[in-house]
Amino acid sequence: MNESVLNVEGLSKHYGPIRAVDDISFQLHGGGIHGLLGANGAGKTTTLAMLLGLVTPTAGRITIFGLDLSRHRYQCLQRMNFSSPYVELPQSLSVRENLTIYARLYGVRDRRRRLRQLAEELAIAAIMDRKYRTLSAGQKTRVTLAKALLNEPELILLDEPTASLDPDVADRIRALLMSYQRRTGATVLLSSHNMTEVERICDHVMIMRTGRIVDRGEPAALIARYGRATLEQVFLDIARDENGGRRAMSRESEAAHV
Repeated sequence: MNESVLNVEGLSKHYGPIRAVDDISFQLHGGGIHGLLGANGAGKTTTLAMLLGLVTPTAGRITIFGLDLSRHRYQCLQRMNFSSPYVELPQSLSVRENLTIYARLYGVRDRRRRLRQLAEELAIAAIMDRKYRTLSAGQKTRVTLAKALLNEPELILLDEPTASLDPDVADRIRALLMSYQRRTGATVLLSSHNMTEVERICDHVMIMRTGRIVDRGEPAALIARYGRATLEQVFLDIARDENGGRRAMSRESEAAHV
C-alpha cells in the first residue's frame, strides 16, 4: 500500500535543556511492522506518547490518516490503539470488566464474541474474572495487548509488547501480531529491546540515540551495512559509538546517489 498512515515532520520534545526527542521525521505507509529501537532514554517512549496525543510536542507536526493529530485527535484515535506494560488498567476491576468497558468506548460490535476471541488468542480465558491487580506482570502484558486489539485498529503502537512474557507465550504473541497484520493490513509500530524479536518480525526499523533517529532500514540491510551477524550487534555499535549511526546514514546516502 502507498497511502501514508503516519507522517512525522520535525518532531521535538524538550524539557528545559533536555532534548528528549530532537527533530525527528519519518513516514509509515499502510501495512507492515516497523520497529522503533534505542537504549533507555533514547526517546522512544516520549515519541510514542506524542503520537498518541498524550504529550504535546515542543515543535513539529504529526499527521495520522491524513489528519493533523493536534486538531483531529479524536478521529485519529478511533482508528488506532496502543499497549504498554508501563500503563496500568483499573486495578479493582476484573479483566473482563476492563475489556468490556474499553470495548464500549471503542464502539466494538458483538463485544462478547470479540472478548472470547481475544481470550483464546492471547491465552487469558482462565483469568478473565480475576481482578487486574492480582495478575502477574506477564498476564498484565497479555491483557493490555487484548485491549490494544479490541477495535481491530488500523494503526497499532506497541511499547515492549512481549515484556515479562516467558519464551513460549512471547513466541505466540509475535505470531499473533504477524497474523493480525497480514490479515488486516494494519500498520504496526513497536518499541522493543529484544533485537531477535525485532529482526524476526519487523519489515523496517528506526534506531534512536539521544533523541534522534541515527539510522534506519530493513533489518537485513542494516546488518549488511554494518558488517555484523545480527541486529543486536548493530544496535550495540550504535548505542556505544556516538558517530556510528551517523556514519552509517552517510554511507547509505552516498550509495543512494551513485
